[in-house]
Amino acid sequence: MSIFNDFLLNRRRDDLSADDLMALEASVHSVKDVPARHSLAISKQSITVSTYLIEGFICRYMDDREGIRQLVAVHVAGDFVDLHGYPLKRLDHDVATLGPCKIAQVRHEALDQLVRDKPNLTKLLWFSTLLDAAMHREWIFRLGRLDAVARVGHFFCEIEAKLRAVGLSDGRMFSCPLIQPDIGEACGMTAVHINRMLKELRERKLMQIQRGHVTIFDLPGLRQLSEFDPCYLFIRE
Repeated sequence: MSIFNDFLLNRRRDDLSADDLMALEASVHSVKDVPARHSLAISKQSITVSTYLIEGFICRYMDDREGIRQLVAVHVAGDFVDLHGYPLKRLDHDVATLGPCKIAQVRHEALDQLVRDKPNLTKLLWFSTLLDAAMHREWIFRLGRLDAVARVGHFFCEIEAKLRAVGLSDGRMFSCPLIQPDIGEACGMTAVHINRMLKELRERKLMQIQRGHVTIFDLPGLRQLSEFDPCYLFIRE
């Protein structure tokens, strides 16, 4: 099976030709397993590779002066995590694994060749970074306009939709390594506040988390509560 089998799946996956897929495979420098809570890129440091997530969960985050972390993105299998670093040569944020991951790394020299030789693939890689921008806008909306319980619900609606696009959720259950402090850092709340919001979602019979597994009892209800519209993910149903 191709490393990039899930790349842009149900978004623009059908636009990736066999030749494009072969070229993308050939560009991979290394494939490796990475433990949980492991740093992959440090803010402001020069980077020469971009990371594709094959299995697991990766976050992008920023720290304030006291070292308190704010998650600015959570990536799942099928995501190119840091293509931004290819033209920028460094990132303005850190990248780390949340749970055990399998990643493929592509050197920027190889991306140079893909950009020269594969205009269609270049467009799809660009599309991947545009998806990241769309998700950033939605995260700003979520943090700025939704109340606490809706923020948490919206976050899990997004994770569920992205996982379902790569066959890792059935719309009801999926695995997720995030603990309450992680969810708080994604939703702008303390772990104590997150605990209360998860309890409320459970009591409303919408969703629950137990031992790294998320169960959604009422996906339409959770989406309605959270004002979640998946159109910004550009998933082809």
